[in-house]
Amino acid sequence: MKKVIALMLAAVLCTAALTACGGDAANADAGSQTPGETGAASAAQETAGAQAETADTQSDATETPDGAASGDNVLIVGTNAEFPPFEYVGDDGEPDGFDIALIKEIGSRLGMEVQVENMEFNSLIASIGTKIDAVIAGMTVTEERAAAVDFSDTYYEAVQSVIVRADSDIASAADLENKTIGVQLDTTGNFIADEIPGATVQAYNKGVDAVNDLLNGRVDAVIIDTNPAQVFAQQYEGQIVALAGADFEFEAEYYAIALPKGSELVDQVNQALADIKADGTFDALVAQYIGETE
Repeated sequence: MKKVIALMLAAVLCTAALTACGGDAANADAGSQTPGETGAASAAQETAGAQAETADTQSDATETPDGAASGDNVLIVGTNAEFPPFEYVGDDGEPDGFDIALIKEIGSRLGMEVQVENMEFNSLIASIGTKIDAVIAGMTVTEERAAAVDFSDTYYEAVQSVIVRADSDIASAADLENKTIGVQLDTTGNFIADEIPGATVQAYNKGVDAVNDLLNGRVDAVIIDTNPAQVFAQQYEGQIVALAGADFEFEAEYYAIALPKGSELVDQVNQALADIKADGTFDALVAQYIGETE
């Protein structure tokens, strides 16, 4: 019986020895790595490959101009959709208008998807760089604003107009003195009204609210940019009229796109804007959205 056990043990030891020899052969083929080291190397290679692929993906995702909201080519643009024909809420409930069409065309040429956020006008500048990447809102370039943001090249020349009731005797700048004047908050009209002697200024978040108070006799006049003034006069034809800015000696002003200070987007937006003007797209958008109000 002991002999049988001894023979069995010898067989087991022989098998173990053969296995060890097989392991040595494998190690020789693998360049002196142990089986454990071979597995670790394979795993390391797979990990390195995955990291390289991830790095490539991240590189692609971050190849957007400085100032973009995210790494997926999305440009978040703030506007105030209360300023027709430049921006207003369309029949689908989304912001529309000349400015919206223009910024989407610019975004397309930059290879970026434009996401439009409808906000209060007086919060737009403060939101650049945090909630939004840019602003297009019929915004006039001023020294105060230029101290906080960078502006693109200007894209539209405008002038203020005065809206009055059809039976009003207001016809000149002097007639605005000591009157109650409605304006949209923090707009050029607001700045002008603040300088009129004796005037009481009522500021609204929406231009249309100022017009409604004009219709209801709560204000004597509304100062607002000429294009929206013409739109409101058409909407309430026979009740109100828009008086030309020339009658009040208002100076020309210029709209531009506001961007973060130092953003590389400024040059890229300017180039896209120049291309849009050069190939006739800009004029086509003017004809589509603004032409009927001129």
